[in-house]
Amino acid sequence: MILMEKNTETENKPLDFIRQIIADDLATGKHRKSITRFPPEPNGYLHIGHAKSICLNFGVAEEFGGTCNLRFDDTNPSKEDISYVESIKEDVRWLGFNWGEKELYASDYFQTLYEFAVSLIKRGKAYVCELSPDEIREYRGTLTAPGKNSPYRDRSVADNLKLFTAMKNGEFTEGSHVLRAKIDMNSPNLNMRDPVIYRILYADHHRTKDAWKIYPMYDYTHCLSDMLEKITHSLCTLEFQDHRPLYDWVLDTLETPCHPRQIEFARLNLSYTVMSKRKLLRMVDNDHVDGWDDPRMLTISGLRRRGYTPGSIRNFCRTIGIGKSDSRIDMAVLENEIRSDLNVNAERRMCVQDPVKLVIDNYPENQVEMVEGKNHPQDPDKGIRPLPFTREIFIERDDFMDDPPKKYFRLGPGREVRLKYGYLVQYLSHKVNPETGEVEEIRCTYDPESKGGFAPDNRKVKGTIHWVSAEKNVPVTINMYDRLFNVEDPEADKDVDFLEHLNPESKVVLKNCIAEPDVVNLSVGQNVQFERLGYFCIDSVESTTDKPVFNRTVTLKDSWTPNK
Repeated sequence: MILMEKNTETENKPLDFIRQIIADDLATGKHRKSITRFPPEPNGYLHIGHAKSICLNFGVAEEFGGTCNLRFDDTNPSKEDISYVESIKEDVRWLGFNWGEKELYASDYFQTLYEFAVSLIKRGKAYVCELSPDEIREYRGTLTAPGKNSPYRDRSVADNLKLFTAMKNGEFTEGSHVLRAKIDMNSPNLNMRDPVIYRILYADHHRTKDAWKIYPMYDYTHCLSDMLEKITHSLCTLEFQDHRPLYDWVLDTLETPCHPRQIEFARLNLSYTVMSKRKLLRMVDNDHVDGWDDPRMLTISGLRRRGYTPGSIRNFCRTIGIGKSDSRIDMAVLENEIRSDLNVNAERRMCVQDPVKLVIDNYPENQVEMVEGKNHPQDPDKGIRPLPFTREIFIERDDFMDDPPKKYFRLGPGREVRLKYGYLVQYLSHKVNPETGEVEEIRCTYDPESKGGFAPDNRKVKGTIHWVSAEKNVPVTINMYDRLFNVEDPEADKDVDFLEHLNPESKVVLKNCIAEPDVVNLSVGQNVQFERLGYFCIDSVESTTDKPVFNRTVTLKDSWTPNK
């Protein structure tokens, strides 16, 4: 953990209800400083929903001069892996947060948690139960029917201690025995109907190896880990609201010296995606996506590979705020944040995605002229770059029409357009491939007095198009990524598998793109705007030095429609 300096920038801004609670607790002296924690399970990669929790927990530490712990909830070794641990640490650091010199683990407390369980048994508040998992569910009852006591509920303390020791020593098979808290089988809250707090599990742990044969359940582990770390405000999503009585019961029953306050907030529900790690894992395992870091996935690593910036995600989390009731945030809100970020910070380059050749008849053959391109039209400090201009260039196929409508301001018969940073060109003729019917070459003339796009006689030229030299260019591949699902809520219809709503055009690969030579100077992951096309970055996995691969981060404006 690390002490954060108080962020004075937030002092005059309205506080959400969680920040107001923390501010009041500090003002009244209830706490000297705030201590929060981010407790991920290392059973998958973090996603945009986790980013909201990261930004909240580490954010309040920054704002109120407190501390925030990174603590891994590593209590289920059968689903955990060290690779997940490392990816989580990378994601938190990438978002701009620091937990200090040492991360924490629930496994740090396994011995202490065991001793607390023994204490519960000695207090008559826990017992070893031999009901099967199905029987436990049956005995628990329903929301409208009370539960019934386990036949093992009234075992003596001595018998329970003996059996729990045997569980710890590996003398029973998995599922044959569990340790349950003895609370109230008639409670209206199902979580209080003698919940399981320990189970037998024979699986090597990524830290403790085979030292333990029993592992604590999350609800039991979480509150005690918070207590041991002296957490002041345990911030959880709304699904843990019904678990709060159990959180408090464990701490009150054990009479712990510290009792953190659990506060629930609404989780992030984002349109056109799913947030369940179980469902994300299913897509990964069944090759519906290209791994956890697939740029279509709303994992933090996927967003990073796609070209999202830490600032855009933090701004997104700040924009949506912290609420007490669930709602669904439109994907456009997230896309607008990265669009706003890159509009200010991304340099500009030129690329042609669907090239058609344009020949300038009156331009000297074999001449290569360098024209100046602005790296950023609103930021002169980003400088300029040389662009090779030649007699033959490539333009976008849809920047030419042989029979253009009245309000079409690009190139066509009788039309003149401005080549960005280059010259004005006037249409002469075009040639069509007789077999495909596609235009394969366009011929024009240029105005030598119009370098830089300047119209010397003030004639009106409405169209400006981008281009790339046909002789001096770099072939590139572009992954045109789009929303992974084509419906707003893929989980809305419980009778339909969410995978049925996958967008078949969520990834379209363009292999014949042509970019200006300067793209070879871009670094992996660097953001750039391809003028008139959108924002892109060099892919960290597929790209090579001689064959750059770009991922589309986001379009220039929001124009998305399903099944487009």
